[in-house]
Parts: sequence; structure tokens; C-alpha cells
Amino acid sequence: MNDLSSPAPAAPSEEGGALTALLRRSPPANSEAEQALLGALLTNNKAYERVSDFLSPAHFASPLNGRIYEAIARRIDRGMLADPVTMRAEFEHTGLLDELGGTEYLVRLLTAMVGIVNAGDYGRAIHDAWVRRQLIEIGETIVNNAYGMADGTDGPTQISLAEETLFKLATDKGQDGGFVTFEQALTGALEVAEQAFHRTGEVSGLTSGLRDFDKKTGGLHPSDLLILAGRPAMGKTALATKIAFSAARAIQREAGEKGEKPRGAVAIFSLEMSAEQLATRILSEQAEVSGERIRRGDIGQKEFDRFVRVSRELATLPLHIDDTPALSLSAMRTRCRRLKRTRGLALVVVDYLQLMRPALGTRPESRVLEISMITQGLKAIAKEFEVPVIALSQLSRQVESREDKRPMLSDLRESGSIEQDADAVMFVYRDEYYLQQRMPKDSAFDSMDKYQTALEEWHRKMALVHNKAELILEKQRHGPTGTIPLYFEGEFTRFGDLDTVHDV
Repeated sequence: MNDLSSPAPAAPSEEGGALTALLRRSPPANSEAEQALLGALLTNNKAYERVSDFLSPAHFASPLNGRIYEAIARRIDRGMLADPVTMRAEFEHTGLLDELGGTEYLVRLLTAMVGIVNAGDYGRAIHDAWVRRQLIEIGETIVNNAYGMADGTDGPTQISLAEETLFKLATDKGQDGGFVTFEQALTGALEVAEQAFHRTGEVSGLTSGLRDFDKKTGGLHPSDLLILAGRPAMGKTALATKIAFSAARAIQREAGEKGEKPRGAVAIFSLEMSAEQLATRILSEQAEVSGERIRRGDIGQKEFDRFVRVSRELATLPLHIDDTPALSLSAMRTRCRRLKRTRGLALVVVDYLQLMRPALGTRPESRVLEISMITQGLKAIAKEFEVPVIALSQLSRQVESREDKRPMLSDLRESGSIEQDADAVMFVYRDEYYLQQRMPKDSAFDSMDKYQTALEEWHRKMALVHNKAELILEKQRHGPTGTIPLYFEGEFTRFGDLDTVHDV
């Protein structure tokens, strides 16, 4: 008699069977494509031109096929013939022929040969299988690290490392690299010139919202790294925010004229200020309500209503703010890539680069080397996404020790690497800030007459520099340098064009 209380034999679970089947699967490989391509190369060396710019020996699933490809490529690159006769002699010399099992494998390659026209397709099939094998390897690493095999690495760091690895694989431009003919380069240059010709205001790139700056630079151009530096309280963040806002508004306006959605977005990485603080600055500027009064709540009903109305108007701007502190270069690159994929990317602003961290997994030996890695990474982002990148930078304190406190390139912190990697370096300077600190004090004079004379002279000098700022374009790879006068309104931390024509 059977014991009804005893459990029946456990049947294989569906989950266990699926896992077993998963573990038994072989990594993606295309041995037929590998053999067919090698046969084509041995028959006609011109087939190598169709795959050499993106295919390497490491992409082959079979290590032996990869070594054969490497040997063939080596002979062709040296201008030598690579056919079954010459390759057999080389294989015998290196011992590879014995590993292949003799000449029979070479015969098999020749019988699997495809025409030269199909060589590129077979090469891409080999590369695609390699990409999928890399994805499997990355996935296994992610799983192992998540189970705790990576000691001392927390969850967010593991996410960043995984994103960095995937990004490197996704942005492998081996298939897109290589030379372009001068005719193609000229065509691209002509397209840029045509865009400038049809646009108003002598701007071929993205507008900064500053008339005189756009005239001198032609706007903000793709792939350029621009450094905006200055001492504290000079208005670096205010000026960068002005440029970012103006660019976003221009993108929105252009899309509206075409009846389309904006095809690009402006990304601000604010490592110092919060997103709310930046938004308040922009609202203060546009609504002409003092940010300080907004924070204190010292505004009337009309001002509050105007504040709300302007905020609704600006809500649809293609402007995105990331206020993650101590953001790493790899995380910034990943977030730019996401934004480009979902909304498009037109401009990146970083405030400021000394607060950034280099890519995960790197340990620079010095602060100078660390800054160099960051600036090189920002330049790489500009080129990779073909957008201008504006990075704010601090200046060293040696500026304060000079009589003339206008910044110079040597005042940049870790100036060598920043100056070298940047396409443009500009400084924001306000003489009014320093002059304001030198207001005469009556205790410093032995008579009231001398004090009054000094005070009147100080007021005269203050009137000359009141609400005035300078944007000193110290370096520009693609155009002239010089000083651009700007208007600065301290109450709203607002920069604008300085109208010198109507000055009295």
C-alpha cells in the first residue's frame, strides 16, 4: 500500500530546465563566415580592403582563424602577396600548419571562398558575432559583481562600471573610422559655410545669446571644448546659464518655426549648485524679480504672478539639469548618451570641471594628471557627440596679488592641460567687483577734505565701470582673440550685450 503522505518524486522544474539549457548554449560564432572570408582573402587580396578598417584577429571566434587572418593581413600590409602558396610556407615555418591539421584545412578554406563583393558582409557578420560574445561576457561580469564577487564595490559604482563598459563597446567606431577624401572634407566645409550664409547674425553654430561673442566666434560649434574661467563672484555660472538658456530657446524657436519638436537639448551638469538654484536664477533673470527677494519671500502679488507666468513659459524649454555632486567622467558620458538617444543633444555645460572625478577605475598620480584626464575626456565627449562643451574652471589666487587683476592663461589651475585641450579659453572679469572693495574709509585720512576728494574720485571710477563686465577671449583655435564688453545686472545676476553706441 502506498503512503499517500510521502512526497512524490520531484519532476524537473521548468526554471531548472531553462537554466540548464542556458548554460549549455554555445557563444555566438559564425565559423562558415570566418572560413569563407579567409578563402576570399587567399584568393583575392583586394578583399582585405573591404574589412581591414573594422575587422581584427580578436574578432574571430576561432583563435586559429584569427591567427590565419593576422598572418594574411601582415603580408598584405607589407605589400607582399598572400596566397595559398606563400601562406603555406609561412604556416610551415611558424608551426601553424600542424595546428591546422595540415594542408587539408587550407583546401577547405578555398572551397568555402566567397567573391570579393561579399567579403564586407561576411566581415560584418564576424564582427557582429564578436559584439554579441562581448555582451555575454559583460553580462556575466555584471552578475558576478552583483553577487558580491567585487569586494568593496557598492551597487551604484557597479552600475557606473557596467555603463562604462557597455558605452565603450557601443561607441567602438572601428566600422566608421578611416580616411575621407579631400573632396568629402570640402563638401562638409561647404555645408557649414552654406548654413552660415543662410543664417542671420553671422552665426554658423549654436547661438550664445550674446551678440558680440557670436560675431567674434560664429557661435558655438560642434566638437569644440570651451573653457570659461574666472575668480569667485565674477559671474561664471550666471554667464554659462545665460548661454545655455539662450541656446535652448533658439533650439525651441527654430523647431517651432518648422512645426516640429526640438531636435536637440541643452544639458547642464551642475556639480556646485542645485537644479532648483539654477532654475531660480533663470526665472529671476526672465521675470526680472530679484532672486534674493524670491528666497526671502519679499515679493508682491504682481511680481509673484509674473514669476509664475514666466515659469510656465519656460517649462517647455529643451533644457536639462543634472546636479549630481562629484560626478565621474564616465557617468557624465553615459548620461549624455542617454539624452542624445531620447531627446537629442545640442550643448553640454559643466559647472565646474575641478569638482569632477575622472573615469572610474583610474587612479591619477597627481591632481594635474587628474585634471588632464578630465579635460581630455570632456574634449572626447565633444567630438563623440559632435556638440560644443562649455566647462567652467576656477582660477588660482595669484590673480589677487596683482595690481591688474584681469586673468591670463597662466592663472588657470593646472593650466597646462586645460589650455592644451581647449579649443577656446575665455575669462569673465568685472572691474566693479574689485573697485567696490577699495571704497575709501574716513579713518584712513587726516582730514575730511582729503577723504571727500578720495570718495568723489572713487564714485567717478565706479560710475565708469558700473554694470559693465568683460569676456576676455584669450584663446580661440578657429578665430581671433580679444575682449568682448558685456552688460551685467547684479540684482538679477544677468549678463547681456553692452550698448556702447548710446553711452553718455
